[in-house]
Amino acid sequence: MQKGHKLNVFVFAMMNVAIVLSLRGLPLIAKTGSHMIFYIIFAAILFLLPISLISAELATGWLKEGGVYRWVKEALGSKFGFTAIWLQWIQNTIWYTTVLAFAAGALSYLFLDPNLSSNKFFIIVVILLVYWGATFINFKGLKTASWVTTFCVIGGTIIPAILIIILGLVWLFTGNPLEFLKTSDTFFPDFKNFDNLAFLAGTVLLFSGMEVGAVHVMDLKDPKKTYPKSIFIALIIIVITFLLGSFAVAATIPKEEISLTAGLMQSFKDLLHMFHLDILLPIIGFLVAFGAIGSVTAWIGGPSKGLLATAKHGELPPYLQYTNKNGVQTHILWIQGLIVTVLAFTFLFMPASNAFFLLTALTAVLYLVMYILLYLSAIILRYKKPKVKRPYRVPFGNIGMIIIAGIGLLAVLFAIVVAFFPPSQLSVANPLFYVGFILIGTIVFVSAPMLINHFKNPSWAKKSNIKEKK
Repeated sequence: MQKGHKLNVFVFAMMNVAIVLSLRGLPLIAKTGSHMIFYIIFAAILFLLPISLISAELATGWLKEGGVYRWVKEALGSKFGFTAIWLQWIQNTIWYTTVLAFAAGALSYLFLDPNLSSNKFFIIVVILLVYWGATFINFKGLKTASWVTTFCVIGGTIIPAILIIILGLVWLFTGNPLEFLKTSDTFFPDFKNFDNLAFLAGTVLLFSGMEVGAVHVMDLKDPKKTYPKSIFIALIIIVITFLLGSFAVAATIPKEEISLTAGLMQSFKDLLHMFHLDILLPIIGFLVAFGAIGSVTAWIGGPSKGLLATAKHGELPPYLQYTNKNGVQTHILWIQGLIVTVLAFTFLFMPASNAFFLLTALTAVLYLVMYILLYLSAIILRYKKPKVKRPYRVPFGNIGMIIIAGIGLLAVLFAIVVAFFPPSQLSVANPLFYVGFILIGTIVFVSAPMLINHFKNPSWAKKSNIKEKK
């Protein structure tokens, strides 16, 4: 980060909103119909709240940079610390393709051709152009990236979210039928059939990432106070937006017709048409895509910076220890970009919605494995390093930490199990391929950091030219 620049509460809260809140999640939640409230409550109370509380304690107790790498390393050692930040980084790299596929769906309405949202080549071009553009913005440093992110999240996420929520409420109060009640009016999904719960893992993924901003804890003004305040502001915005936004989508579109990549714009189209405001649709498409760009810009600098912190301890070869004049890990970002470029072509081999959810499911499992390490570390550090000052602490002492982290851990384990069941809401041509893809992907990406750690060269640490902040 540029010397002398510090993030304030508002900017950092908006960065966290950009990291966690993505309007791409509204169609996915809405596709669960009347069960969406259960999914949101499950993810918010059993996942988002615990990780927010725990991240606040860990980030203010261990102020040095590194985020989950440092926290897990302090508790479980460098091998698991490296594994945790690797999983956060690689799942994020896979995730870029899904959020930018959503951006492509929004942009199709800017060009007044909704059919482009299912055009594989259009989706790939948008993914590559937007991703690399966001990468070059991050090359300029955190000051530039943070303001671009704030501008994008307000213009492209908050404003469209407020608009669709207002339109959805008007739809309700003017007596229009609620589409999600036509197929089911039950609050709870059918727990006997896990294929009905497959979207739960994707929903949990939508609420993940609150810990990512911790890598910027040293870039805050008075981090011991501003970090907890910022994440709680972000938490409130995120929950309200997901709850009311997904309601608006589910109320206006039959769930079997909701597209995971273009469902939000489908809903905007119906709602704006009701008020004869069709002329605004291209503008909304641009704004929604703009918000997705802000989300990507926020994420690019987070996990990759955490991965860079591992280089300071010799976990990565000298090539990946390089930073430019702005202190940005450009070599890591180049490698990350190459992986995103390859993954973008997944959309050539299957329908857009199926490719979208398959990559989402793999992303969810990898990220949830990381959260297992994080929750365990939070508990262990209470006993292993009790004297470390924590300006913010999870309430009710060690018992409180065990309960909060334990709830999060159980939610994570449950979400991992259901992620391996093909969703009943999608037509999956080959369930065996679906399960095999997620299983093999999980094994490969979880094993990779273990192998890198096993075969690392001691000279990597000696050649590190990066000085750790004190």
